[in-house]
Amino acid sequence: MNGLFDFLGRVLRGVLKLVLGLAGLVFLLSLLLATLVVVIGVSLWALLTGRKPAPAVVFSRFRQTSQRYRQGVWPGAGGSGTQRPMGDVVDVQATEVPEPSSGQREEPGSRDGPDRMARMVKP
Repeated sequence: MNGLFDFLGRVLRGVLKLVLGLAGLVFLLSLLLATLVVVIGVSLWALLTGRKPAPAVVFSRFRQTSQRYRQGVWPGAGGSGTQRPMGDVVDVQATEVPEPSSGQREEPGSRDGPDRMARMVKP
């Protein structure tokens, strides 16, 4: 009797696997068909209205932006393996920037105020 139950259990497991596999295949094919219908519908709508579909516009803008920065973020940096000669290296004499004395009143917007970059980048 045990052998019969084992056989029926294996047959039921096999049938269940087959049914679930077929259900997954039907789901995948219906998803592909729905995608195809949407792509054809959007393409026809784009032809009728004369406009590019929104995803095409987004990806074309992304491609333009990536091509603009392909050489690197900084204009002098060669990012794609082509390095341009940078020129001569010039050493400069380092000078200290004096700290303002504690008796002076510092205004937030002044060039000699607490903003260190404002003192270093004087025109």
